[in-house]
Amino acid sequence: MNATTLPRLAVTAGEPAGVGPELLARLAASDLPADLIAITDRGLLQRAADTCGVTLDILDDDGARLTTRAPGSIRLHHVPLGAAAVAGRPDPANARHVLDMLAAAADGCLDGRFDAVVTGPVQKSSINEAGMAFSGHTEFFAERAQADVVMMLASPDLRVTLATTHLPLSAVPGAITAPLLERTLRIVHDALARRFGVDHPRIAVLGLNPHAGEGGHMGREELDTIVPLLDRLRGEGMTLLGPLPADTAFVPAMRERYDAVLAMYHDQALPVLKSEAFDRTVNVTLGLPFIRTSVDHGTALDLAGTGRADPASLFAATRLAIDLARRGASA
Repeated sequence: MNATTLPRLAVTAGEPAGVGPELLARLAASDLPADLIAITDRGLLQRAADTCGVTLDILDDDGARLTTRAPGSIRLHHVPLGAAAVAGRPDPANARHVLDMLAAAADGCLDGRFDAVVTGPVQKSSINEAGMAFSGHTEFFAERAQADVVMMLASPDLRVTLATTHLPLSAVPGAITAPLLERTLRIVHDALARRFGVDHPRIAVLGLNPHAGEGGHMGREELDTIVPLLDRLRGEGMTLLGPLPADTAFVPAMRERYDAVLAMYHDQALPVLKSEAFDRTVNVTLGLPFIRTSVDHGTALDLAGTGRADPASLFAATRLAIDLARRGASA
């Protein structure tokens, strides 16, 4: 990609029985400045467009770089369905179709054919019911690229990263180790500088316990693990705030002091982010050798087939992918 060509974004439709294909059709009808390559089944995308009442010009992807894209024009990397898709009713027979979409998108990014991938929502249960172990997009791409990764949720006003993701709360304290925090902080620091263009990244690190342990009176994880690790990384030149009490870390005066937050567990910070920017929050996988953004919602099976699903999150994910791709091309 250069200054005159559009970023080539692979966009996966996600679960074929969910709202992903309809959201993709609405994205294709937009005027967003990107060369959109749909990774899905041709017939499924056309039916989704018909459901949404939009007219699409679906072209085979020839790999050529474009300087403009007309609204409604989208190129296609066809991945055939395994079985007919019925809105609202996921079929394990389409599990291979979903995984093949993700593989095509990842491999295209790894070999330079795509500048980024934007993913629609998948139905994990349907894939696992097909006998294919699948814990999520993040883990799939990490394995495909042989990379250590970190999940970031980003809105226009706040970036949140997670030390642990989908763990029972009882398992979190044992998972918070110095090696985990060091690996996570290094990935976040590098991504802020390299992907987001932050010259001197400032990362706020939340404590695990209420009041960040209150000097050991509410738990020793801060004193025994978090503080020594932060002090060591500060000695290398990293700007790290904390450990901060989670109940005051998100007030406006504190937000001005950092570029991203590292939370210790899933529900420590994400309720704050989603309560203020649910339809503008984007899931970003840090640490991959390519850009990956995603909607931050599920398959919405109850809305599938109605044409009424809100595409705001997919639009936000696509805009961020465009920005990151252009920043990377100019770096």
